[in-house]
Amino acid sequence: MHDTILSQLQQIGIVPVVKIDDASKAEGLAQAMIAGGIPCAEVTFRTDAAEEAIGRISKAFPQMLVGAGTVINVELAKKAVQAGAKFIVSPGFNPSVVDWCIANNVPVVPGVCTPSDIEAGLSRGLTTLKFFPAEASGGIDMLKNFAGPFPNLTFMPTGGIGLGNVTSYAKQPNVLAVGGSWMVKPELIEAEDWAAITTLCRDAVTALQGLEFAHVGINNENKAEAERTIALLQTLGMVRKDGNSSTFLDTTIEVLPIMFRGSMGHLGFRCINVERTAAYLATKGLTVNEETIVKDAKGRIKSCYFNEELSGFAVHLIRA
Repeated sequence: MHDTILSQLQQIGIVPVVKIDDASKAEGLAQAMIAGGIPCAEVTFRTDAAEEAIGRISKAFPQMLVGAGTVINVELAKKAVQAGAKFIVSPGFNPSVVDWCIANNVPVVPGVCTPSDIEAGLSRGLTTLKFFPAEASGGIDMLKNFAGPFPNLTFMPTGGIGLGNVTSYAKQPNVLAVGGSWMVKPELIEAEDWAAITTLCRDAVTALQGLEFAHVGINNENKAEAERTIALLQTLGMVRKDGNSSTFLDTTIEVLPIMFRGSMGHLGFRCINVERTAAYLATKGLTVNEETIVKDAKGRIKSCYFNEELSGFAVHLIRA
């Protein structure tokens, strides 16, 4: 169960931290978040409405991964789970809360910001911890420092993260998912401005992917045709670099001597996490061609192509 929840959190990649004062607004909020591409929420016990809000969202939207945040004692953990919370998040490392969750097979992500806190989590077999408050505790540089002594640990940084730096956090290899509240601001929830929340969620999901254009691949009927294209591109000032099966001009144009994927060729895009971005693009109508998946030594997808073409070009994802 723990691995399943953590895998879901990793694929979604972002965990909105929700402070809600009126539980009757919970369903509208959840609908707006799902429409924006984030079927996940950490409803915090900072208000009396949290327990009811968790219950209402869990009942109305069973496909949504709902957790409870600011769980600072065992009593709140019990209430959260009874209401339907699928995971527990705490601001600090509370041994009693962590031990109760472990004993009851409830996924828990306790907050840490020091090596001592981290070691307390490791001693209990936890593999993912909340790094909080992230920006105030050293941010990305601290995460990089944690990677050395704790190479198999992943984090969910929260605190001080917004649209401007979410991509930078997501790029860190030891970040499982990013937490933040900028897309679910309390004033927007209070005003029931669901359209604004949907837009903010959609922008957050796009930023999370870290998508960048990598190159365009051009198909050719034969080697002679490819060489003519290469020669012209060199005339235009591009630098030739031959590979095993194709030739790159600078780093942005790949010329192939065969008719490869795509009627015309392919468009390559770098992203932070291929699995996550493939799931994101599936909501846009693109489906992965399973035969094209290439994995790295860690079992992560290194690259893949989609079945669909864009104006005659296949779409190619590459892990950055």
